[in-house]
This record gives sequence, C-alpha cells and structure tokens, in this order.
Amino acid sequence: MQKIKEWILKKLFKVSNQPVNLLDLLEANALYNEKMSIDPAKLHFKFQEFNAYLIFAVLCAIVLVPLILLTHSGFQIVDFHFSIISAIGVTAAIFIFFDMFKIYTRKSMTKKLIKKAWDEYFPCFEYERYSKLLEEIYHKLPKHMISKPNLESYVLEQIIQNEQKE
Repeated sequence: MQKIKEWILKKLFKVSNQPVNLLDLLEANALYNEKMSIDPAKLHFKFQEFNAYLIFAVLCAIVLVPLILLTHSGFQIVDFHFSIISAIGVTAAIFIFFDMFKIYTRKSMTKKLIKKAWDEYFPCFEYERYSKLLEEIYHKLPKHMISKPNLESYVLEQIIQNEQKE
C-alpha cells in the first residue's frame, strides 16, 4: 500500500531539486502543525491537475464498476426515480471525494517534503519530537529580529537550551 501511495504522490506532484530555505521550512512546519494550508512554492512543489483527474478516474472506476454491477439488476426492478436520485448522489460524492483526495495528497506531500528538509537542517533531531518546539521558536523570531545568516545557529541554540531545561 505504501508503494502505491508513493507512486501516486510521484505522479501527482512535480518537486523541484532546489533545497528548501530554512525560514520557509520553519514557516511550513508551523503552518502544518496548525493544520493550515501551506504555499507549495515554499516547499518547491507543484500539483499536476491533469494527472490528478486521471488517477482519480481510475480509482473511481475501481470502486464504482463493481458497485454498479452489484446494484444494476436491483435498480431495473424498482422505480427509475431511485436510480436518478442515486446517480445524483454518486455524482455529488465523486466531486466531494475528489476534493478530499486533493487535500489528502497535498498534506501527504507537504509532510514528506517537510521531513526531507528537516533531515537536511536538523539531522540530529527527530521531527516528531521537535516539530512543536520549532513552531514555538518560529513564532518568537519576529521579537528577536534574527538576521538570515544567524538564523540556523539561533534555532539550534534555542533547541539546545530547551533540551537543557528539560
């Protein structure tokens, strides 16, 4: 199942080879922890709409064809109004699930790219353990007016100071 998910993500998103900026990583991490939408440009990826339609159409066919085969004879017997109402319901469900599919895949890709960038900047610190701490540090940055060249050392110092407190 994981291989299928990785294949789908690979087909749905175009990812740049450019490294993610530390400030963009901190912002993306904070927004992700707050369950907010993250600008794909911050993490250097782009959603490929056409591929999304194709993949979702295949997934719908896998689910709907057996369902249609099972229910077709039943709908022939009952009043045709039920089949019209069910067709409207299925159509609405397809549009709703497509939006959910896009949101889920985008969140999955966002988390994957945040973890990848995390491993580049903070290889000695586990993402799951320190992501909330980095969110707090990111929110404190405007108060301390840290320049970009000093940002990485400031963040690492804050992590270490927090570790010493605990």
